[in-house]
Amino acid sequence: MHRLLTGASSGIGRSLVARWARPGSLLSLQGRDSARLVEVADRARAAGAEVETALLDVRDTQAVRAWVEARDDAVPIDMVVANAGIAGSPGVPASDIMAVNVVGKIATVDALLPRMRSRRRGHVVLVSSLASFFASPTGPAYAASKAALRFYGEGLSPRVAKDGVLVSVVCPGFVDTPLTRVNRFRMPFLMDAERAAFIIDRGLQARRSRIAFPLPTYVLARIMGTLPAVLRDAILMRQPAKE
Repeated sequence: MHRLLTGASSGIGRSLVARWARPGSLLSLQGRDSARLVEVADRARAAGAEVETALLDVRDTQAVRAWVEARDDAVPIDMVVANAGIAGSPGVPASDIMAVNVVGKIATVDALLPRMRSRRRGHVVLVSSLASFFASPTGPAYAASKAALRFYGEGLSPRVAKDGVLVSVVCPGFVDTPLTRVNRFRMPFLMDAERAAFIIDRGLQARRSRIAFPLPTYVLARIMGTLPAVLRDAILMRQPAKE
């Protein structure tokens, strides 16, 4: 099976690579940190996988398209996982958050969709967040980027299903990764990246269109999304701003 994965050098991406690295597996991996990407690739090869890597920034959509098409030309891609993302933090422009979390992820799958539809098979995986279910005054660009990606994936799903292509949108809660370690507030139901990767992998094997976890945080996020803005904002503004 040929899987193409962005954001493979840390966090959830790194843990997914570890789960999928085995003999007979072909992994095409993107990252921005050369040392970490090499380490992840070497470990996957040691586990028996065939690995190809690309050191590039998903904001460079032309480079992303060229890489994705080249990998698909080499061996048709069965699953594309648009995982590369950044979190809101002081000093990070909102435009950069949107460029990575929305434009870069959509560019990753755009290059493959016509090919998968013509082959009448393929699995598109978009990694969003439980933050996509409500507007957040402490991280407006991050929440908006995750909401845009989720709506894109859930709207795309029925359009391509008739061509044999499955779309899964992944909405994790708080996962212990380099992105969340900068948070200055308590993160309920925080889980490690290996546990998150297990849940995601299980959901993908079950061909679920939405993989949202953990359940208590998912329920809380859905409730927050239904609250009047004045009440929701009063609750959320007690937390330190992320952007």
